Amino acid sequence: MNLRDAGRRLGPLLAGALAGIEDPLLLAVIPNGVPVARGIREEFDIPVRGLAAQRSDAGVLIVPEADLAGRNVVIVDDGVETGAVARAAATAMVGSGVASVTLAVPVCSRAALATLQHRYDRVVAVVRPIVDRGLARHYDDFDVIDEVEAHRLLADDPA
Repeated sequence: MNLRDAGRRLGPLLAGALAGIEDPLLLAVIPNGVPVARGIREEFDIPVRGLAAQRSDAGVLIVPEADLAGRNVVIVDDGVETGAVARAAATAMVGSGVASVTLAVPVCSRAALATLQHRYDRVVAVVRPIVDRGLARHYDDFDVIDEVEAHRLLADDPA
């Protein structure tokens, strides 16, 4: 399984979780959330945009687009390891006035899930291991990409 395959497995689960949710929008964390989001789109027709996460010694900074107020957003990443990006994304989304925020990831440990489920309206994950083994161990091919490739993939997306 690679990142896109993981998105294909996540797609039907996400479609079920979002049943009845009006006009959802995928926000793929750049870079590795982008191939996951593209896999989701193969299984579930939903618009996708990129979400920049800047990492520094001070933590993770996410500045969402200005036009998200009232939207039902879905944060997509390659998985949750430390939870830093997922926590920062949830905080940024609530601050931007979204109607609801969902986390959709292929892998989320149960320990991380316990803290994140209080920050998100829903958390959708394919694999919920008891212990965190590191994201790469859950993939046959952890085909990470760089920011340039992520932006190219987003530009090529038909949505």
